[in-house]
Amino acid sequence: MTETQIKALLLAKPEAAEDYPFGPEAAVFKLQGKLFALLFRQQGQLKLNLKCDPEEAQMLRDVFASVAPGYHMNKRHWNTVTLDGSLPIGEIQRMLDNSYALILRSLPKAVRLGLEARHGRDALYPD
Repeated sequence: MTETQIKALLLAKPEAAEDYPFGPEAAVFKLQGKLFALLFRQQGQLKLNLKCDPEEAQMLRDVFASVAPGYHMNKRHWNTVTLDGSLPIGEIQRMLDNSYALILRSLPKAVRLGLEARHGRDALYPD
């Protein structure tokens, strides 16, 4: 998966915003100002930090060699995915959707309801 492709997936999420608060080498993707993904290169490899339920985070690390504890993140709640082609695109999309949904659920109820009204529940919470 290319950098352009992963950015397109991230920015396709309703109201996702791209920012570079750490400089041009790390793209931060936020929903309502809250980080749900961080895209960067490390030793030439494209990597993606995604928020994850702690139990699922560990399971994903156990199953996939390209998933590790979050680099420079809370290792209990974040995974770093090396985008080296070893993970199916569908699995990357599922992890991205879960990260976005965790941030969405953490927003105040009024904000969530406003997002649902603007974008529809199905767009925010894919199957």
